[in-house]
Amino acid sequence: QRTWCVAKPSSDQATLLANINYACSHVDCQILQKGYPCFSPDSLISHASIAMNLYYQRKGRNHWNCDFRDSGLIVKTDPSYSNCIYA
Repeated sequence: QRTWCVAKPSSDQATLLANINYACSHVDCQILQKGYPCFSPDSLISHASIAMNLYYQRKGRNHWNCDFRDSGLIVKTDPSYSNCIYA
């Protein structure tokens, strides 16, 4: 069964920013840039979820690849929306 990694809604802004910076230092986060399908909504929680999922998928979809200091959540429902496709 496919799984995805998203940010917990209870995560604070500093944690979300740290998660984006960490994930994007290991995987290509170009999809989050302005003009790309996952830029909108331009919110930290949205961008963090996409970055965290890119990292999770690239590293092999192990539960520990979605921990992010207990701010990640593994979901079984595809979080893709509009033209923003979660890998």
